[in-house]
Amino acid sequence: MKIKEGFMLREVAGFFLVVPLGAKASFQGMMKLNATGKLLWERLTAGADEAALIAALLEAYEVDEATAKADVADFIAHLERIEVLED
Repeated sequence: MKIKEGFMLREVAGFFLVVPLGAKASFQGMMKLNATGKLLWERLTAGADEAALIAALLEAYEVDEATAKADVADFIAHLERIEVLED
């Protein structure tokens, strides 16, 4: 999986924001991410698969595998709904 080109992640005043660049972006406006979302976004930008995202959460946070899987699935589902992931 990978994030489509045309999105920029920036930290502004302590918030992590994703901003679409150009007309190719599938949504307009901004998306605010928490630290977990930022971690997953950065991994997806590098082309991580679902297993790697789950492993990243398990390494970074004190969560069980079921919680990490559910969180990753929710995040991916949201990105799919707004058409941010490459096919």
